[in-house]
Formats: sequence, structure tokens, C-alpha cells
Amino acid sequence: MKRDKQVSVLEAISRIQSGMSIMVGGFGLIGSPLTLIEQLTEHDVKDLTIYSNNIGESGKGLGKILQQGKIKKAVGSYFTSNRDVVKLYNKGEMEVELLPQGTFAEAIRAGGAGLGGFYTKTAVGTKLAEDKEIKVIDGEEYLFQKSLRADVAIIRAWKADRAGNLIYYKTARNFNPNMATAASYVIAEVDEIVEVGELSSDEIVTPHLYVDAIVESRLVLTKEGVVERDKCKV
Repeated sequence: MKRDKQVSVLEAISRIQSGMSIMVGGFGLIGSPLTLIEQLTEHDVKDLTIYSNNIGESGKGLGKILQQGKIKKAVGSYFTSNRDVVKLYNKGEMEVELLPQGTFAEAIRAGGAGLGGFYTKTAVGTKLAEDKEIKVIDGEEYLFQKSLRADVAIIRAWKADRAGNLIYYKTARNFNPNMATAASYVIAEVDEIVEVGELSSDEIVTPHLYVDAIVESRLVLTKEGVVERDKCKV
């Protein structure tokens, strides 16, 4: 086990290469790894497949990456928060795979648990069921949803110790813990890094074995928008 997993933001993002699939935590901008995303705007990559609940907002969070033309495909649940996604999809300039939010979360969890997929009643009889296997179980129709895994996950947590154990802050937890289990390489952006032993084992949500690198956040989300941490009003 690497005892100290803290790296620079530049080093962390350098792991991402063109054509990779990336899981990105967050619900809207809440719980989104804003510092890592900002560094990604300066990283020379293209043709990314992004697994995220939404693609940020127009010009914010993942919305910046989208405007740079770096995203080839988006897989998630709520893309209308960023109308740029809708415009690019309608123009045929990007692919979109829409999954109901519960199905999206469970597909990530299943990927992290080593499952190939699962059957669900959600979306049966809708356009989202097209081209998917339908199975009758106890007289009810279920569709098969393949699990999701990615090359890299960039997630947001509240605190980490130097070994990579993570705890989360309230609703900013959202998809982040599941994504930490479902990628080959996991980078966690955190507000605070403490020494090993300072976090209570009872409060640790993501064990260090799932985390490959940690970076300290430089950007935070406030009522005024996304600001640099040292300029944030306390």
C-alpha cells in the first residue's frame, strides 16, 4: 500500500488519455470535482466518454469540457441542466445514452461489485427499452441493464487521510462512493487531507484500497458560484 497518495492536480489529470471513459461524481455541481475538471480543460485530450448524472451546466464544471469539444459520448440521467448537450446531440455532434437515475446508480454499483448487470422494471415499455433484452420473471417484464465501469473516476470527498480513506459531506456524497469502486484508476479531490489514523473507522465510507490518488481542492461551490478556496468567504 502506498502510504501517501497525495499528488499534484497536474499529475493526477495526466493519467487521462484520449478515448478513455471517465466517471465524474456530482449532482449538478454539488459533489463535483471542480478542481480536477478545471485542470482537464487544460489537458490535451479528446473523444472522452463521460459517465455522470449530468454534464455540469453551460460553461460550468463539465460544461467547460463539453464546450471544448472533448466529449464524444455522455451517459447519465439529467442532461437538460445543460442545454449545450441537447444542442450538440440534435446536431449529431455527440452521443447521449440516457438512463433513469436509479438505474444509472445501480449500474455503477453493479460494476464495482463485479456483476455483469441486472434486471429492472424501470423503463420497460418505453423508448429507453429499445434494443435491450426483456425477460419475464414471475409474470412481469424486466429489462436487462449492463453494469458500468470506466477507465478513470474523478470524484469529490470531504476529507481524506494520506492513505486515501475517504469521508463525504452530506448530499455532496451522491454518486461518488459508487464511482470509486467502478473504475480502474480513481482520483479523489478533497477539501482536507489529514494524517493516517485521524479519521474514525466508523466514518470512513470509501476505504483506501479503492483510491489511487488524492488531490487537495482549489475550487469550491458557493452561493456566488465557483470560486477559489482562498477567496471564499467564511
